Amino acid sequence: MGTKTADETGAGAEATTDEQKVSVAKTDEVTEAEDTTADDEVTADDEVTADEEGELPEAAREEGPTGVGQGAGAVVSAALGLVSLTGSWVGTVAAARETLVGQLQTSSTASVAKQVKEVYGDAWQTTALWGGLFALLALVVGVGVLARPAFGAPGKPQAVWIKSVAWGGVALGVVGLLLAVLKYTGILLDLPSTS
Repeated sequence: MGTKTADETGAGAEATTDEQKVSVAKTDEVTEAEDTTADDEVTADDEVTADEEGELPEAAREEGPTGVGQGAGAVVSAALGLVSLTGSWVGTVAAARETLVGQLQTSSTASVAKQVKEVYGDAWQTTALWGGLFALLALVVGVGVLARPAFGAPGKPQAVWIKSVAWGGVALGVVGLLLAVLKYTGILLDLPSTS
């Protein structure tokens, strides 16, 4: 702690040459340049500026896809999965149409079992069919979003939120597809017995 060298005491100050002073100054400039380079790297992501030749900097030219399409696909997958569980306007209209067709084709002298099947059973199956189609679409879109990085730019990872939302869409699609199959086949909420 208390040691002093010859340079610090000033005894060897005259012994230094101009070349040594220049090399000390250069190392100070290199240290300052490294500090400003680190600051520039932080702000380079925030703002893209043109260099003196009017071209974009190297980092901006090498930047690949932003992942907006993958994010949109993940959200669409989750939305389609949710629609498959809650029902859709298309499914409701198709079920109402099937109910009307069943009423028109069933005579008043038909048995109660036939009337229930034609009026309500076919409409129930139509609703299940549309729910299954939305679930299948959610499943396909979600798997497509999850598989996209395998065919994209190497070294560019997929954002975590995109993976999470896409997995949510896949899960909702699987559940919706399972429920649609169970409703269509009559295992889940079968038509009541009319005997």
